[in-house]
Amino acid sequence: MVRFLGPTDVRLLAERLGVRPAKRWGQNFVVDAGTVRRIARLAKLTAGEHVLEVGPGLGSLTLALLEAGARVTAIEIDPALAGALPETVSGRAGEQAGMLAVIDGDAMKAGPGDVRNAWGGESVLDPTTLVANLPYNVAVPVILHALEEFLSLRRVLVMVQSEVADRVVAGPGSRTYGIPSAKVAWYASARQVGTVGRSAFWPVPRVDSSLVLLERRETPVTTADRADVFRVVDAAFSQRRKGLRGALASLAGSASQAERALAAAGIDPLARGETLGIAEFARLAEEMPFPEGTASGTVGT
Repeated sequence: MVRFLGPTDVRLLAERLGVRPAKRWGQNFVVDAGTVRRIARLAKLTAGEHVLEVGPGLGSLTLALLEAGARVTAIEIDPALAGALPETVSGRAGEQAGMLAVIDGDAMKAGPGDVRNAWGGESVLDPTTLVANLPYNVAVPVILHALEEFLSLRRVLVMVQSEVADRVVAGPGSRTYGIPSAKVAWYASARQVGTVGRSAFWPVPRVDSSLVLLERRETPVTTADRADVFRVVDAAFSQRRKGLRGALASLAGSASQAERALAAAGIDPLARGETLGIAEFARLAEEMPFPEGTASGTVGT
């Protein structure tokens, strides 16, 4: 039987480890067992499924994932927390302790090889689901990195600041549609599946949180590289008030070059970036001249 971490348990564990929630890592620890159990249910895990957890912190969500029967690889950037997690799991979910491996490091640098190494060379299936409580400042980059690096991922369920959730799930034409929305859409469909009250955390955050479910789908059919498509997305939203002809001028080499590319892609040169879906961005990337010397795009935002 799993013994979950309550508010007092979390505070005492943090005190014993000498851990103070770090603002730079956006640490707000979940103290409500009902919340982590709900997240595990929404992830629709099957027994033995391999889950990648980013930022397990003190282990509240980790315990719920193990209770659901998952094999968990947890990636934790805080060395003190990474070192303490196996002991916490052993003490509170002893029977499931062998179903956990911990990577002490940065999730933005992790790949499938790191996960395999964490299991000591043991033959394990690659993770199919990512579940995480992510701080707002790294949420989108972590999601994009994971979807790009871990091709085995079919689902991603993340708890993020509600404002970030709105941006991730927004569609073309929405006032919150932007770079995160378009880049996430390259990999997956996204929708909000719940909210989490502030009282579920310690320390209590000043923002509301939402749960976002991403389900991988086929990337757009295009001859353009993903990096080039993302360069177009970045440029299109760099000056939101400008039409695409002006916004893409620097990337294309000139406004006239941008207009020719837009015309070839069948897109109105006066349209704005927020009106285009990811398939249209991909079609536009196919027509862009990309002069020598322009910077390569990145996965993050």
